[in-house]
Amino acid sequence: MGTRMSSSFLTTEALTVGHGREPLLRELKLELASGKLVALLGVNGIGKSTLLRTLAGLQVPLSGRVLAEGSDLHRMSPMDRARTVSVVLSGRPAAGLVDVRTLVGLGRQPWTGVFGKLTSADQERIEAAMDITGISALQHRQVQELSDGELQKVMIARAVAQETPLLFLDEPTAFLDVANRVKLLELLRTLAGEQGRTILFSTHDLQLALEVSDGLWLIDHERSVWQGAPAEALSNGLLERTFAREGLRFDPLTRSFHIAR
Repeated sequence: MGTRMSSSFLTTEALTVGHGREPLLRELKLELASGKLVALLGVNGIGKSTLLRTLAGLQVPLSGRVLAEGSDLHRMSPMDRARTVSVVLSGRPAAGLVDVRTLVGLGRQPWTGVFGKLTSADQERIEAAMDITGISALQHRQVQELSDGELQKVMIARAVAQETPLLFLDEPTAFLDVANRVKLLELLRTLAGEQGRTILFSTHDLQLALEVSDGLWLIDHERSVWQGAPAEALSNGLLERTFAREGLRFDPLTRSFHIAR
């Protein structure tokens, strides 16, 4: 099971996730420590997105519970849940005919009250979210005009503006070039380390995940989830064994993966 994380903000009790009545991952006992950046790794189709969606309250677990500071996430009101967890999913959202600033401003909805009126404090938070994600220059652009990479950063800015203690991201680097992948993960480290947010992100970018993450959740071929520090996963050979079936070979000297020949 690897090293247990302390000061857990989110935990699960006997959590089983899946689609319909078909379980993908069973009886999970997971811990996500406060103010930490954790990478969720595993091969394609193993259940990463399903697990993320369940932890975020977007999908009902087949059994078990997800607890945020002791409160059952799936029993929270929609408003309380929106003040607890923000989510950035893969794929383009159906944003409609809105500009970037308006879309980022939607992140403030859980805090604006019945009439949804943005205060000057809300506007400041929107500005700060666009600034920290580097999209201020895009704020007057129409969302449908954006590239996939630009839109991904806008969706992250909306989640930042939402100001939740929990942030989940499904493949956030998928549409970004190498330079912007590095910038994004540096941003996530800042949000965790300096703002105290608890962040879980799934990724196929193994090398970057190892370099920036405080911890790893690794779904193996038996569909159990190992939790621990990147150094531990490197030293015990778990990463190498997990991805060997994908045709990858791990080089411990360079801490990188290569195509096995």
